[in-house]
Amino acid sequence: MKKLQSLFIGILVIILILFLGVHQLEKASGMAGADTLTIYNWGDYIDPDLLRKFEKESGYKVNYETFDSNEAMFTKIQQGGTAYDITIPSEYMIQKMMKEKMLLPIDHKKLKGLENIDERFLNLDFDPQNKYSIPYFWGTLGIIYNDKFIGKDEIKHWDDLWKPELKDNVMLIDGAREVLGLSLNSLGYSLNSKNNQELRAATDKLNKLTTNVKAIVADEIKMYMINEESAVAVTFSGEAAEMLTSNEHLHYVIPAEGSNLWFDNIVIPKTAKNIKGSYDFINFMLRPENAAQNAEYIGYSTPNKIAEKLLPEEISSDEQFYPNDEVIKHLEVYEDLGAKYLGIYNDLFLEFKMYRK
Repeated sequence: MKKLQSLFIGILVIILILFLGVHQLEKASGMAGADTLTIYNWGDYIDPDLLRKFEKESGYKVNYETFDSNEAMFTKIQQGGTAYDITIPSEYMIQKMMKEKMLLPIDHKKLKGLENIDERFLNLDFDPQNKYSIPYFWGTLGIIYNDKFIGKDEIKHWDDLWKPELKDNVMLIDGAREVLGLSLNSLGYSLNSKNNQELRAATDKLNKLTTNVKAIVADEIKMYMINEESAVAVTFSGEAAEMLTSNEHLHYVIPAEGSNLWFDNIVIPKTAKNIKGSYDFINFMLRPENAAQNAEYIGYSTPNKIAEKLLPEEISSDEQFYPNDEVIKHLEVYEDLGAKYLGIYNDLFLEFKMYRK
């Protein structure tokens, strides 16, 4: 009997240890449930003070993790493991996640403040009726240049990147869609082209840019341009805004012939555990004072029309970052190309990078 009792007690101890281990694992993985909200976002893409404010107001503990590309975010959520309650993908990735049935539909009855969003940024092609996503930030892809090295107004078009006087003085962002897209736009083609002849022509033209390319980098562009280590760079508007505040000789241009208009939206992954917390966070970020604080801290453009009015006039009136409708109508949103053509874009971009060597 004593042996049976010892065995029974031993089994209970093992069960207790396993239970505590699973609980700790879930807690570490952001799966602790109703008291925790797990957010998966781009690096440095929210004012940390807002996270603290949300925690204080809501009573939730926020687990905040970051990713550096839409593709990395997609893969991690698809593989499972961490139950993210909120993530913030770009428009073409939202399309892909919808197709893969990775998102929960948004219950608009639970939203407070959607009317604050500018109608121009609602009901877009990548998510009609905003069934799965709520606007967070938007912006453009353009050219930043230093007037100490190149005259004002001498950079207006993508073709200007090919000027001989810019030899070894152009920095490109490390992205296939961005670099192939600017070359496609310079030729008058769509940056979502699936025409093999157009893609070949864009790559051939890029190969002629190699003598001007100093480097193909990512976040380092900010430091290089602020420190005046290059004359020109291709970058996103929010990154450019940060650079401009640090160096008065820098200027941002959206090429007149067209460029990328991008949107990052809040979504709720299908594996989310804290659904109520997800809506509480969305509604928190829809409040104009919070959206304005976030926009001023990050530098990207807010889609919240009430928040825009709360921003300093030098920000909200700056058409480099809040372009008018005439400029916007020449811009394109990235579409989900599908696996085949995404692979083609990546291969052609790799060819270009290897051609440089």
